[in-house]
Amino acid sequence: MPGNGHPGAVTTQANPDVDVNGPTPDLKRVMGPKLLLLFIVGDILGAGIYAVTGEMALEVGGIVWVPFLVAFFVATLTALSYLELVTKYPQAAGAALYTHKAFGIHFITFIVAFAVVCSGITSASTSANLLATNLLAGINGVGGDVADGNTAVTVVAMAFMLLLAAINLRGVGESVKFNVILTLVEMLALAIVIVIGVVVIARGDGDIGRIATFESGGDRGLFLAVTVATAIAFFAMVGFEDSVNMVEETQDPQRIFPRVMLTGLGIAVIVYILVAISVIAVIPQTDIESVVAEEGKVLLNVVSTGAPDIPIDKIFPFLTVFAVANTALINMLMASRLLYGLAHQDVLPRTLGKVLPERRTPYAGIAFSTLLAIGLIFVVTFLADTSVIKALSGTTALLLLCVFAVVNIACVVLRREPSPDDGFQAPSWSPYVAGAACLFLVGPWARDRDDWVQYSVAAGMLGLGIVLWALTWMTNRGVRAKKTGFRDIEHLED
Repeated sequence: MPGNGHPGAVTTQANPDVDVNGPTPDLKRVMGPKLLLLFIVGDILGAGIYAVTGEMALEVGGIVWVPFLVAFFVATLTALSYLELVTKYPQAAGAALYTHKAFGIHFITFIVAFAVVCSGITSASTSANLLATNLLAGINGVGGDVADGNTAVTVVAMAFMLLLAAINLRGVGESVKFNVILTLVEMLALAIVIVIGVVVIARGDGDIGRIATFESGGDRGLFLAVTVATAIAFFAMVGFEDSVNMVEETQDPQRIFPRVMLTGLGIAVIVYILVAISVIAVIPQTDIESVVAEEGKVLLNVVSTGAPDIPIDKIFPFLTVFAVANTALINMLMASRLLYGLAHQDVLPRTLGKVLPERRTPYAGIAFSTLLAIGLIFVVTFLADTSVIKALSGTTALLLLCVFAVVNIACVVLRREPSPDDGFQAPSWSPYVAGAACLFLVGPWARDRDDWVQYSVAAGMLGLGIVLWALTWMTNRGVRAKKTGFRDIEHLED
């Protein structure tokens, strides 16, 4: 989720007393096309649209819908690679499995898997700051000032991360039905924004002509401005890749998955374009910079400006809180369980695989991921002197664009292996174009000059992972050397 969700948590190792190489029961295929569609749409919609729309409008002005379309194009081409691979290898392990199948190099598989962990932590940290911003806005009023604003938001965000850790430690039994409810709440909040935009345009208060106007606050040309805005928009388009982790619980996945995933992406981009048009219609371009300065409040400003006589703005912040809280929880669940799985695969220290005896929850992985998230929030807020939401959402997109590039390359490599008769086949050219586009959006030309923080955070987190991997490798060189590596990669994630 992403927004923004990510590849799911380890479940094959829920009981550490069970041999990871032992047989595991098949998952129950409970998801038909409707539930799968709601899962995918809910996974894409989330914190992303609240976090990035204002920054995009600042970059390209009225044509803010264009970067969403470009990001949708790149995401869809990457989704075609995922669909080809998931129908060829219908196991719930996602990018790590495809990387391992294509290259068979444990270190590369680890880097991809740990990049997914890092993207979950940075996404959850983004969601925590977004939640804190909107929660305080709801309590103090949209225009109300909060004493020591950055400090207050940071304290609430850190407290929320600790709350997530407590929930995670207790154990969370997620269900598809609960996911449906949260998806409907997310869609309700975005529907409010869209309806307000339509009403403003209908009564003649909105300048619909602005949607064809390019205005760059960054003094860039059209191509570079759209490139930068597309890299920002990608944070809102991720989440579709999580659905491959539901393949073993989907009815007739070879037939259902392709059309449902592509339909979900199409619904998401239509919602995003309508929200973007609403932002442009309601908020004048001259006010965009001041609105963006109140990070995380762009859609809230649409509600308060477009419907000043209706007290929707008193409810909307709490709808936002409800929507992004689930995104953060899913991300932290994924990160802690994947850390647990990597520890049990002997590619991270075994300490990270420890569980609570009674709750059977991976407390070491939870503690590690929570401390890392809190540290990120603190460092970016007080030391990097930049927007936490912008920096960490950008880092999430940066990490996942790298993962997507590897998946597209893996798709090309794995075409030498036979595909099932009923498997999905992407166009021969699509993984090449998708991989090149993902790598292009990773480059410094797709970011502001002060976005070095994104590269620094990504490099620092991956560097920490490599250090832990190296320590584990040195520890395992002796008696356990033969056991080192991804022994059961097909069931690393679920």
